[in-house]
Amino acid sequence: QVQLVESGGGLVQAGDSLTLSCAASGRTSYAMGWFRQAPGKEREFVAAIVWGGGNTYYADSVKGRFTISRDVAKNTVYLQMNSLKPDDTALYYCAARQATTTVAIMTRATYGYWGLGTQVTVSS
Repeated sequence: QVQLVESGGGLVQAGDSLTLSCAASGRTSYAMGWFRQAPGKEREFVAAIVWGGGNTYYADSVKGRFTISRDVAKNTVYLQMNSLKPDDTALYYCAARQATTTVAIMTRATYGYWGLGTQVTVSS
C-alpha cells in the first residue's frame, strides 16, 4: 500500500510561482506523477519522475515552466510551477506507479495510488 498526501496549493496571480509537495508513505514506488483536473475536463498528465534514476517526463503544456523533483530521504515529490497561467487552474493530484517500466508513464490508468488533491487557482 502507498499513501500520498499533497500540499502547497493556493490562489495566485498569472505569472506567479507555486511549489506543490507530495509526501509518500508505505512501499516504495517505481515512479511518481502529477496529474490535474479542471472543472468539466478529464484528469490529465502533468509530469512524472522515476524514483530511482530521477528521469523526468512532462506534458507539452507545462514543459519549460514546471519542474518535478524528488527528495529520497524525505520520500517526497515536488512540482515547482513557474509562469503560471489561468489555464493551469485545476485540482492537482499526486500518483504512484508500481510497474517497473517507463512504458505509458504518462497514462493515468497505469497509476495505482492517488492522493486527494490540492487546488491551484490562477487568476488573470
